[in-house]
Amino acid sequence: MSRSAGFAAEAVHRVIKAYDVRGLVGEEINADFVTAVGAAFARLVRANSSTVVVGYDMRASSPELAAAFAAGVTAQGLDVVRIGLASTDQLYFASGLLDCAGAMFTASHNPAAYNGIKLCRAGAKPVGQDSGLATIRDEVINGVPDHDGPAGTVTDRDVLADYGEFLRSLVDLAGLRPLKVAVDAGNGMAGHTTPAVLGPVEALQVLPLYFELDGTFPNHEANPLDPANLVDLQNFVLDSGADIGLAFDGDADRCFVVDEQGRPVSPSAVTALVAARELSREIGATVIHNLITSRAVPELIIERGGTPVRSRVGHSYIKGLMAETGAIFGGEHSAHYYFRDFWGADSGMLAALYVLAALGHSDRPLSELTADYQRYEASGELNYTVEDAPACVEAVLKWFGNRVQSLDHLDGVTVDLGDDSWFNLRTSNTEPLLRLNVEARTTEDVRDIVEQVTAQIDAVASAALTGPQAVP
Repeated sequence: MSRSAGFAAEAVHRVIKAYDVRGLVGEEINADFVTAVGAAFARLVRANSSTVVVGYDMRASSPELAAAFAAGVTAQGLDVVRIGLASTDQLYFASGLLDCAGAMFTASHNPAAYNGIKLCRAGAKPVGQDSGLATIRDEVINGVPDHDGPAGTVTDRDVLADYGEFLRSLVDLAGLRPLKVAVDAGNGMAGHTTPAVLGPVEALQVLPLYFELDGTFPNHEANPLDPANLVDLQNFVLDSGADIGLAFDGDADRCFVVDEQGRPVSPSAVTALVAARELSREIGATVIHNLITSRAVPELIIERGGTPVRSRVGHSYIKGLMAETGAIFGGEHSAHYYFRDFWGADSGMLAALYVLAALGHSDRPLSELTADYQRYEASGELNYTVEDAPACVEAVLKWFGNRVQSLDHLDGVTVDLGDDSWFNLRTSNTEPLLRLNVEARTTEDVRDIVEQVTAQIDAVASAALTGPQAVP
């Protein structure tokens, strides 16, 4: 059996990550590499899918890389359906609609120099390290076996209008009061999808900000998780008198919400709000939340008659539990929202529709509406660059000592301090970082816990710098 030329193992391991393929264009990712990934992916899915749908974001490198990937797929005898410019959840929609495998070319919120691929099987089922990416990685390194049959075909299909219509069909949008909706697309794919999804809803007046597709991100990074990237939207909401602000990341699969006073609404509150609406139509349903979301989320799920299930951080874990439990909905602190009716995949735009429906069916402003779902104060995710994460965690646990009410190790370590105070420390999968999340009743309590944890981490770092190993 003949094979294509392989690629250096170290370089491939650097680019094919736990959940997707991502790297610097030209240095780590190029057309030849992507062609090999496309061929390996086709071999992975061919038993259950004869077609691969391919979409791409607004980055300058995306069309060429998507074409190279399609060449690798068709060389293996599978057909390609190109949907062109798309958001990631639009690609998931196409995968579900056509019941075929899919590939989305995007580096999400990463800078312009990056690009990557998010892969899924038919029905938008994710492909991660344990569900196919490791197999693809090994074949790319060793050389992908050639296909001795006929090549596949390439066709084009525009699914944007169908995507918008499908999302609207999942949410009760009848009888909404008029709303002014400020939307910051961050020069990303929400500038492409928002008009198709929200435009036909007569009650909504969309006020666009940075809708021009531009993969160089000239206005700000397309990463609303960083508060600095929400400032323009916050000011825009206040200046325009909007009832709500929506901010999307580069590939528009995450949605962040700002209220009419320009204040961010926590993703935990959005998770609780959407969960409440989903549970109103299916009492007793299961809702997934990751362990970093507020404890208000499981409390509210139980109060609304639902069953909360706690998950590790990461979309592969959430999607796995969605499938395993038949959960109706799932939410993460990072503003990823997952829906059973959307093939268990995440869609920031669908979450936005649920929030708009809740607001439009209420006579209260968003700040009052979401106050019902925000019971605690939180630190947000704080990152520490550390050399020895286990030593830092050990020092923190030793410091809190007998104040610890309970520990669990579902993902890193979660420490319950009682009195509605807790924190989680976990390491990054991809960087030398220790991540801290704290929740408590008051901002003062949150600040106090953060300061104590930080002091112990700094002490370990200082000891490492001044220890014998640092002396010439």
